[in-house]
Amino acid sequence: MSEFSEGAPCWVDAMFADVEGAKTFYADVLGWTFGEASSEYGNYTQAYSDGKAVAAVVPPMPGADAPSQWCLYFASPDAAATAEKVTANGGEVLMGPMQVGAFGTMLIAKEPSGAVFGVWQPGEHKGFEKMGEPGSYAWAEVFTREPAKADGFLPKVFPYSAQQMDAGDDPDTADMDFKVFSVGGGGTPVLGRMGMGDEFPPEIPSYVQIYFGVPDCDEAVSKTQKHGGKLHFGPMDSPFGRFAAVTDPQGAAFAVIDLSTTVGEMPAFG
Repeated sequence: MSEFSEGAPCWVDAMFADVEGAKTFYADVLGWTFGEASSEYGNYTQAYSDGKAVAAVVPPMPGADAPSQWCLYFASPDAAATAEKVTANGGEVLMGPMQVGAFGTMLIAKEPSGAVFGVWQPGEHKGFEKMGEPGSYAWAEVFTREPAKADGFLPKVFPYSAQQMDAGDDPDTADMDFKVFSVGGGGTPVLGRMGMGDEFPPEIPSYVQIYFGVPDCDEAVSKTQKHGGKLHFGPMDSPFGRFAAVTDPQGAAFAVIDLSTTVGEMPAFG
């Protein structure tokens, strides 16, 4: 299993009041199977695709009244040092750094425009054993109403370079404010940043949208709705894949994308 570069997404998990309901939903929509709950760590339960670890679900901590939501973790060689960078650059550390046995060290933080994310310093648990394929993590984007705040923060906390998408002449993308952050010498894209416009209801805060790969976007949407989940956007064709934004029956938002079905030319980035 390859090590993850600093700043690369390396893991996702979510809290659910009804863990068994979540397992039933994601087993059908994403094809996941689940391991044994770890009672020593709050019944943290790993999800698998083709026998490889891809995510985890966990019940809320006693007394917690947090909504169900997915959390994306970025790899760090030193979670304590990353926490210092978060606070020094206008972000907020919400929890941690906290060592999780021999598995690694975690923290939960918020960037200055309000999107919540995690940081993972790996120990025995390295992160995703499968990604970029159906049934696993595919991509993520920070959706923010204050792009300048997110753009100023992220490259100071992680070793990112950034490229702005050229919106071009297409009326569908003319007003789109989209940036991609990359890591490593080869400039591997690891994260998108989307400016939120008036099409987003004002009560929706900045957030991280996680995309899971599926073999058929429309089928995944149909299964989501069959279980009582909701469709919020799409399905839509793009040069990156056919995708849709949904929420599960407990209100956790995510997106599904069929990476094999691409339409149109890749946009230019500069």
